[in-house]
Amino acid sequence: MSYFKIATMLCLSVVMFACQPEQAETAKPRTESTEAAKNIAAPAFSGTTLEGRTVSSESLAGKAYIVNFFASWCPPCRAEMPDMVALQREYEQKGFTFVGITVDEELSKARAFVQDYGINFPVVVVDKPILDAYSSYVEGGLRAIPTSFVVGADGSLHSVLIGPQSKMAFDNLIREAINAGG
Repeated sequence: MSYFKIATMLCLSVVMFACQPEQAETAKPRTESTEAAKNIAAPAFSGTTLEGRTVSSESLAGKAYIVNFFASWCPPCRAEMPDMVALQREYEQKGFTFVGITVDEELSKARAFVQDYGINFPVVVVDKPILDAYSSYVEGGLRAIPTSFVVGADGSLHSVLIGPQSKMAFDNLIREAINAGG
């Protein structure tokens, strides 16, 4: 094998390893009490969507939502997006929404991604305050995408999921989050 082929295979292996999502994890409250776990307040945030509108935790009060950090270049993010779009359509009228937080550096690529995937929920541009607000809920900080934060209709943080989720997993999480307000 030539030096070029070996170097190329090595580089591809490193890139593929680096792009592997972490095994999906759920945040564990620092206390053992399940009652205390229900009372973890969701992070407060406010951000601007790709269309220039403001979305905030305050504007979502009383609504169940999942904040999903993603990027257009992220294969696991791309894989879970069609399920998120379908579930948004299914649960929007039941008091639920996804809120995408794009970490793309080039907003034109983020806009193209939203268009290509038919994303039907707000997509906010990440900024330092948003990153800081959510990073404190993940051990070691927010360092992997996709990462999802499930917020109940009661305003409590139900779970933090690192890595891509299946449609069934999202569906179950959405149902739980909606029922938290009832």
